[in-house]
Amino acid sequence: MTVADAIRQAADRLSATSDTARLDAELLMAHALGVSRSRMLVTLMREDEPPAFEGLVARRAAHEPVAYITGVQEFRGLDFRVTPDTLIPRGDSETIVEAALEVAPGAQRVLDMGTGTGALLLAVLDELPDASGVGIDASDAAVAVAQENGERLGLSARAGFLTRSWLDSDWRDGLGQFDLVLCNPPYVEQDAALDPDVRDFEPGSALFAGAEGLDDYRAIIPQLGKLILQGGAAVLEIGVNQAEQVSAIARDSGFETGLRKDLAGRDRALILR
Repeated sequence: MTVADAIRQAADRLSATSDTARLDAELLMAHALGVSRSRMLVTLMREDEPPAFEGLVARRAAHEPVAYITGVQEFRGLDFRVTPDTLIPRGDSETIVEAALEVAPGAQRVLDMGTGTGALLLAVLDELPDASGVGIDASDAAVAVAQENGERLGLSARAGFLTRSWLDSDWRDGLGQFDLVLCNPPYVEQDAALDPDVRDFEPGSALFAGAEGLDDYRAIIPQLGKLILQGGAAVLEIGVNQAEQVSAIARDSGFETGLRKDLAGRDRALILR
């Protein structure tokens, strides 16, 4: 069977479990071939199907995310290594980067809380060549992935990563202060109905934050005043129905707030000053 025929069959099979079945099939085929998707589409569609492809499709049919199968996810034009120890960077979170660059275009020091793959910090540093930053995460495994991404992207000289949990009393020790703080914390309600792609594969510790999804905001926001330099800002990712509640937590801690929507028009980035 040719690559083209195998992709068509795989897309039909995956349509039952994925809204992006054709794209999934193409990405998995490119991974099986060991080439870029663009090269495959231009030059390899008449080649024979590689033996590994069927197994990759079976994994996706069982709801395993494509990014975990291939080990790579694109975010703001950069390729990030991902593992099941990290959340998969999503296009919605690009709103956080865009808001950060808007409110702190001259930032010199950046903190990324709950860094995961390092996507937010590294994407910002890629845009701000004079800035440096620190990413923290409670997971040693996630910190290792972020460090690898910093090296792969040529940003390791300006990006450091540390294992820290904002639930520990001493987590701020030695960090100093920052012009810009980024954070995509856990914010999903504990009993929320999630797609199996997410609930069964992505790390629950990075998703769930109590009955209302607000536990981590309540822990983080009161501590931000000691981290942000005069004139600085924080940009937090929020759930689509959380703007009012998280804004109230921020105002109670003395912050003025602003809101940015993602490309789908949903509340996504909360700016604290």
